Amino acid sequence: MILGIDVSTYLEELQHGAKYYREGSLIDPLDAFLANGVDCMRIRVWNDPKSSDGAPYLAGNCDIDNYVKLGKLAKSKGYSLLLDFHYSDFWADPGKQMIPKAWLGYSLEKMVEALYSFTKECLEIAVREGVAPKLIQVGNEITNGMLWPVGKLEIDGKRCNYDSFCRLVDAGCRACREVVPEAKIILHLERSNDKVVYQEFFTEMEKADIDYDIIGASYYPYWHGTPEEMLDNLDACRHFGKELMIMELGYGFTDKGYILDGEEKRLVIDAERSNIPGFTDKFPISPEGQAMFIKHLLSMARERDIDGIFYWEPLWLPGEGICWASEAGQAYIHEEGKSTSNEWANQCLFDYKGEMLPAFDEFRK
Repeated sequence: MILGIDVSTYLEELQHGAKYYREGSLIDPLDAFLANGVDCMRIRVWNDPKSSDGAPYLAGNCDIDNYVKLGKLAKSKGYSLLLDFHYSDFWADPGKQMIPKAWLGYSLEKMVEALYSFTKECLEIAVREGVAPKLIQVGNEITNGMLWPVGKLEIDGKRCNYDSFCRLVDAGCRACREVVPEAKIILHLERSNDKVVYQEFFTEMEKADIDYDIIGASYYPYWHGTPEEMLDNLDACRHFGKELMIMELGYGFTDKGYILDGEEKRLVIDAERSNIPGFTDKFPISPEGQAMFIKHLLSMARERDIDGIFYWEPLWLPGEGICWASEAGQAYIHEEGKSTSNEWANQCLFDYKGEMLPAFDEFRK
């Protein structure tokens, strides 16, 4: 089973002086992960994560240049790479799949061409720079489609529009096969306990003869049920003949926000959202509970022959200048007025001061 990490914000962390410790001693966290047998790095790629007047969107500024720089660091240490195309200028997830600024107004035909060309060009850069990926995601959490509204799959409560969506996915897969034929292609959904949607989605991929290798799922218990429900859903997908991976995983070590400039910062997974009756009793939101959850999940995944698991942003420490979005980034995704602080910091495998948590040593081969 592949064990990997998505640390797309890591270079931005280092630029802001982040430091990581084990029992008070300074460490290189990438070396520490390798010592645990974690040896694949997932790195997201946004098309153009800055405003028209050049203001960065932050959260790693994850364009192809960031992929190359972080990929070179990872490769120098012995990691293989997973390139995660979002096909947006900023965050793409089940609630938003924004068309890149440069593609606004495109017809389906022109968008298919643009997606193909962008995928091909990015992969050609990766090959030329010596950071060709071993794994490639064509889209990120595309349960409800991508490049809305052109490739949206859920409209007015109905799931539809697979013909247009499959044209877009096929364009990305073709570019991957042409440039990096040895890489495996992943189609990544969330809603990982929803058997109906997974069967529908991957049946449609089969009908459209989409060329891919891996069914990928996000798994966060706050939204996606128990490990058993998630793994039962993936088991039910085995008849599609693909590998099965958990592309994103996270669990909290606290439900208390961190203090910055004398203010407690809010969290996406706060005390209210992290309360899962019958689940957090067994795996409390605490350093010990986080470790128990990781140990339990990995044990179950091995028993079920899951092919890979990636922990999402285990190094995303909070701090001055560390944001999930700048104001310009918020404007792009139409989420203005929120706090811009790092709202995911309590899901890390290091505490708010950079000290390694017990769960770190449970995430191992």
